[in-house]
Amino acid sequence: MILHHEGIILQKGFEALEAISLKEHSAQRAMFSTLAGDFEVSCYAPGILRMRLVVEQSQPDYGILSSTAENTLLSVTDIPGGYRIQSGHCSLEILSGPMRIRFFRGKKLVLQSATDRTIEGQLRFSPFAKRADSWLVALGLESNEPVYGLGEKWAALNRRGQLIHNWNEDATTLNSELSYKNTPFAWSPEGWGLFTHTPSKVTHGVGYPQWSHRSYILQVFDAELDIFFLAADNPRQMIERYTHLTGRAALPPRWSYGMWISRAYYQTAEIALEVANKLREHKIPCDVLLLDGRAWHTMEDRFDFQWDAERYPDPAGFVQKLRNLGIRLNLWEYSYLSTRNPLFNELSEKGYFLKKTSGEPYIHRWFSWPYDKQWPHLMPSGIIDFTNPDAYNWFRDQHKKLFDIGVSVMKTDYGEAVPDDIVAFNGDSGQRLHNVYTHLYNQCVYEAAEMYSQDEPMVWGRAAWAGGQRFPIQWGGDPQCDWEGLAASIRGGLSWGMSGGPFFAHDIGGFAIGNVEPELYIRWAQAGIMSSHTRFHGLGEREPWIYGEEAENIVRKWLGWRYRLIPYLQGCALEASETGMPVMRAMPLAFPGERLAWQFDQQYMLGSSLLVVPIVTPGGQVRYYLPEGKWFDIWKQIWVEGPGFFEETIPLDYIPIFGKEGAILPLGPAVQHTGELKPGLHLSEVWIFGAPKQGLQLPDLDLVVMSDGKISNLPVDVNVQNK
Repeated sequence: MILHHEGIILQKGFEALEAISLKEHSAQRAMFSTLAGDFEVSCYAPGILRMRLVVEQSQPDYGILSSTAENTLLSVTDIPGGYRIQSGHCSLEILSGPMRIRFFRGKKLVLQSATDRTIEGQLRFSPFAKRADSWLVALGLESNEPVYGLGEKWAALNRRGQLIHNWNEDATTLNSELSYKNTPFAWSPEGWGLFTHTPSKVTHGVGYPQWSHRSYILQVFDAELDIFFLAADNPRQMIERYTHLTGRAALPPRWSYGMWISRAYYQTAEIALEVANKLREHKIPCDVLLLDGRAWHTMEDRFDFQWDAERYPDPAGFVQKLRNLGIRLNLWEYSYLSTRNPLFNELSEKGYFLKKTSGEPYIHRWFSWPYDKQWPHLMPSGIIDFTNPDAYNWFRDQHKKLFDIGVSVMKTDYGEAVPDDIVAFNGDSGQRLHNVYTHLYNQCVYEAAEMYSQDEPMVWGRAAWAGGQRFPIQWGGDPQCDWEGLAASIRGGLSWGMSGGPFFAHDIGGFAIGNVEPELYIRWAQAGIMSSHTRFHGLGEREPWIYGEEAENIVRKWLGWRYRLIPYLQGCALEASETGMPVMRAMPLAFPGERLAWQFDQQYMLGSSLLVVPIVTPGGQVRYYLPEGKWFDIWKQIWVEGPGFFEETIPLDYIPIFGKEGAILPLGPAVQHTGELKPGLHLSEVWIFGAPKQGLQLPDLDLVVMSDGKISNLPVDVNVQNK
């Protein structure tokens, strides 16, 4: 067989599955015998077929699936060479010689096993192959067929040609394939989706030319194989079906849509309060201040939930002073504990840390000895074992004393350091726990907020796995402080949205490496303000007055606009919680019928009404695409006809934002913090872009566009503007 060298290496040690036979079937499932064991095929829910290897003793699944099977009826029919399993409008054919699949949406074949053959006529990759620790699955791709999803990634949204590893990593500077938030869910506008249900690493060669430009090859690093085939009429329905499987986000609190301010880091209570007071003096709206890593605890023995008594002698008083200014407190945390901490030995004796195979606590080291002594905030540490119920409950309940004094939300940092060769309390390996560890971590902290917080629960999380969207919200880690860092951050947020994560923020100004010039700071602020959530953060000062009077005035204006958008963002969040649709919607997701629009990876819809075009290069030059229809430029106050490609030089004080014809934009008042808003939906204006569509709903379920174009139950003091 003639085969590319990388393909030979990839398949080494794998045994191809050849023959299949129908063992038994009922109205709910069909069982097939194969070389690797029995496969069960069932219809999990309408439009979702599941194929999984049946094992005698299953491994922990960690609650990745949030729904239960509906056991939708199916039928099994003999066909030449195999069988067809039909349920509703979708069907899966399983064929022998070798074992392979064909997946249909209605009568349309949308996905099948790889058809790449050698000159001898043999399949270049076995459609299904197994070895003791992993699986290979090879599927076919049509020319120019895009593939989206697979988590938060920084490069082109179309995964075609990419080699993607679903393995949570500390993706410092966002310049490679490494990312914090991964999920083995991919989909195509052709109507198919594929979700590999596993906590383990999954590698995706998506038309990766070193393997096969015409094939989508998965390596699943798990002894079990559990695949969901999703059929959908459009990308929106695809996201709905995937989030039906893995869960939808809870509603974030209204105050979370305000501005968050931070730097790495405020060194004392006095400095943090000085910034908070200065925000109010400068009339810069703000709702949340973050004390980041190193800011509120002693560094050498972190993290044990204890305040540094020298810098914060009165934590409760400090929190109350912020509250008096209308600012909530966000505290940093991670799930590691320094070996220098006196608590370490106590928790070790209780078995609260992940362990080596020898039974000793595993010690995570950022740097090798003796260099670790040079970094007191990154000391050798144990990692809390969330599979131990006692450790889980201990970590959760430690938050009570923080929430009791008025802390509002925790920033759940790190969590990507679980190595392959540890053993968890539940007996699982580090290889299987690595990705899903972040799921358990964020779930634990979210539960703590539900139980103890005086505010509505949420977390500010960095890492996630499939299902992690249930614990909002996520932010994009540590981008490089340059224009490419801004562009990558936007793509990361859109990528996460196409993977089932509806909420996202990025560090305005970038996090690391170099200073940020005022122009980049302003452009980053504009993009960050037009995201689901908004935070200024990075190494060094990120307060607007640091960047000069012009920057401060522009950012202040945009933050005023941000606060006016809160009612609209509340509506976007309600839609996300009900359907899974992200607040920031990439063009393929928002406009599946306009292929030209799919090429524009930095522009997006914010909800269903606004098209946003961030500026990601110096000088204000921008190229963008307007889909078919009429679009209202909200700053120029003019209508623009689409479809069309546009090039402009944009003044520093605004970025292009367009209202979609027929859409409605509810706006609230410009306030200094959300505590100044009335309860519920506080509206001051409603903008109508052209003739509104009958039946279109505003965020409050009582507000609906009537047949005469008017809005029902609208308060009399709300100004309606027809654009």
